[in-house]
Amino acid sequence: MIFGLRGFRGGLLAASILVAMPVAVTATAALVSSTAVAQTAASIVVEGNRRVDVETIRSYFRPGPSGRLDQGTIDDGLKSLIETGLFQDVKINQAGGRLVVSVVENPVIGRIAFEGNKKVKDDQLNAEVQSKPRGTLSRPMVQADAQRISEIYRRSGRYDVSVVPEFIEQPNNRVDLIFTINEGAKTGVKSIQFIGNNYYSSYRLKDVIKTRESNLLSFLASGDIYDPDRIEADRDLIRRYYLKNGFADVQVVAALTEYDPNQKGFLVTFKIEEGQQYRVSSVDFSSTIPQFDPNSLRSFSRVGVGSLYNAEALEKSVEEMQIEMSRRGYAFAVVRPRGDRNFESHTVTIGFTVEEGPRVYIERINVRGNTRTRDYVIRREFDLAEGDAYNRALVDRAERRLKNLDFFKSVKVTTEPGSSSDRVILVVDLEEKSTGDFSVSGGYSTTDGALGEVSVSERNFLGRGLFAKASVQYGQYARGYSLSFVEPYLLDYRVALGLDFYQREQLSNSYISYNTKTLGFSPRLGFQLREDLALQLRYSVYQQEISLPATLSNCNNLPGSPTATNTPGYLNSLFPGSVNPADANTWGCYADGESSLPVRRELASGKTLTSALGYTLNYNTLDNNKNPTDGLFLEFKQDYAGVGGDVTYLKTTIDAKYYTPLVADIVGLLRVQGGMLNKVGEDIRMLDHFQMGPNLVRGFAQNGIGPRDISYVALGSYGDALGGTKYWGASAELQMPFWFLPKEVGIKGAVYADAGGLWDYQGPTSWAQTGEVNTAGCVKASATSVGNCAGMTYDDGNVVRSSVGVGLIWQSPFGPLRFDYAVPITKGAYDRVQQFKFGGGTSF
Repeated sequence: MIFGLRGFRGGLLAASILVAMPVAVTATAALVSSTAVAQTAASIVVEGNRRVDVETIRSYFRPGPSGRLDQGTIDDGLKSLIETGLFQDVKINQAGGRLVVSVVENPVIGRIAFEGNKKVKDDQLNAEVQSKPRGTLSRPMVQADAQRISEIYRRSGRYDVSVVPEFIEQPNNRVDLIFTINEGAKTGVKSIQFIGNNYYSSYRLKDVIKTRESNLLSFLASGDIYDPDRIEADRDLIRRYYLKNGFADVQVVAALTEYDPNQKGFLVTFKIEEGQQYRVSSVDFSSTIPQFDPNSLRSFSRVGVGSLYNAEALEKSVEEMQIEMSRRGYAFAVVRPRGDRNFESHTVTIGFTVEEGPRVYIERINVRGNTRTRDYVIRREFDLAEGDAYNRALVDRAERRLKNLDFFKSVKVTTEPGSSSDRVILVVDLEEKSTGDFSVSGGYSTTDGALGEVSVSERNFLGRGLFAKASVQYGQYARGYSLSFVEPYLLDYRVALGLDFYQREQLSNSYISYNTKTLGFSPRLGFQLREDLALQLRYSVYQQEISLPATLSNCNNLPGSPTATNTPGYLNSLFPGSVNPADANTWGCYADGESSLPVRRELASGKTLTSALGYTLNYNTLDNNKNPTDGLFLEFKQDYAGVGGDVTYLKTTIDAKYYTPLVADIVGLLRVQGGMLNKVGEDIRMLDHFQMGPNLVRGFAQNGIGPRDISYVALGSYGDALGGTKYWGASAELQMPFWFLPKEVGIKGAVYADAGGLWDYQGPTSWAQTGEVNTAGCVKASATSVGNCAGMTYDDGNVVRSSVGVGLIWQSPFGPLRFDYAVPITKGAYDRVQQFKFGGGTSF
């Protein structure tokens, strides 16, 4: 840090900050003679004071028991005056038997200004400095303010910052205080090393911590900026990761940081003592509460015999047990865990003891630091209120919930003594952060083409904890808009109400021959049954309409027609050669066009309204939702259409993914999925069938597998995918890093094998029309005949599709990207293959 003085207009201040005060004390003390012992307080003469009155200055000189001032009391008074920070200089002299105290008052601050600050706003700096306009200038306080400003910049990774306070004299003993700031460049983390990690590789541990090494794309993120608080938090993350995986003796001894001037960045080294990995040998329960059976809590234990010791599961077990005890009326019960290690067999005996805890009540809950968020938004995260019994497990859970809201930079819940020994005060200290997002997203995939999205969202709308989002999408084959709103506490219950309104349009492409426009509204209710179990109830109502591109609107585009050469159509690309248009009906031109019969039937039906009730049960134990390496994700969904509307069916799906770490940072993934569509009453529309492709078996095109219209097969090709009412799929995948690349690049590879099937089309296969049918019917043999769209030929073989392939996964700053190349091993006779697939997107 650098300090300097700027010249006053019309004069200079005395000397530098570091020199002025010692000179005043030393020089003045030498002027006080031993004869001063004869003085009294009334004989003190004060000179030079303007704002501080005489009696205030005299009050610092306190005579002894004799009523006179001796050398010691004068020295104490002198030091006290200087320590007030009100004076630039204080001198004491003898004159005519009197003690003369001459003071030079510190000037008053007129204004405070900041120069050179571009990354931190004036308002934030003004809130941090202690010096204030119209206050007395204190050089020690100014020095502290400069240090505080430097610390703000260091927190954001700018360690080259320098802050120079300067003063400009104004009339009437006033000065302007100017902080000149040289912000410097951000200081990044150039290297992260681990010492003592034998069981887990450095590559794996870098996934655990939040700090990242600097790279070419670091400007898109801030994880590489050196932050000492984040480094300390990383130490705890490493420790908790080891404790979660059986290492009960682990210690993260130190996090060493060193600035390297050559690399202009920090080198961070974590020193770890892993210890041994332990397994649970037994789980015992005991109680000191009379007539209470502790074994009744066994079902709430997440610790199993034979499993790896897991400190996180142990904590959650204690939390759930204490909450259950409160429900049973034991408000002050405390569940204490105990772990006895066997160092020879590397096992742990877990014991849970239920005791009657101290009878302590919550006197008050004080919330501090919430300048925008309403008080009740914070208080409702507590399952206890003022006057309730104090329960540490519920307090810890409330703190975790507040952190998960993502409204605050920091959350800390502490206790203070109450008005009596059995009362405590809960203090919730918060630091708010911005919760609004404006994003521009872009993406491209081989199936959907290019897609762009602009969205505005607010996670803490109006400070009431509401979520609101509006987005617009526009792409090559898809476009639309959506509005979403979520009230997380409906009627003050822990039930989330969501409202979604949307309009989507899917355009025809190389995989489907028709356009689809959907306008819908969906209210939903969400229940968090446990931290890993959630239930959602929903109602969906949407109106759907299909249309055909002009090139598919009539048979003029068939091969051999007069317009075939001028207007190449869908079948032209599929059926080369010349065919007599009069024979169009024999080759599947069902309704004066080239799309399949079910498509033309939906086209003639016009707009269709679907009204459905449904639910989703979600079980999630993944360690990381964005980049999982361990855990299970299970989702079960059912929807019943027929609550009004034009469509009836029952649709059931299940999807399960299991991740497990293997060796050398390789992660295994097993996925099983399946679904069934049941007819309820009338026939099922083709549009309501399951459509599958690479989402089931990679290596196939969008809508590339399953039942298909093959009415055109006589001419060498076939038409639309019809979908099926049943499907199953299974995948096995190994994800592995590229060890020769830096971890921060975020690229890893995958090898996989997929298998699955889609079958049992139950949609329309014929469509009789009478009368004039040029607008909606079939090609007529003559002006008087009746058109009959009958005899659609389709393939519905229950064939197992399978493939093997390789993939490239990139957790890029532009969002998650994935490239897949898969080769089908088995397939249906009319399936469509697409070996390469790419997809991804981002917000920037």
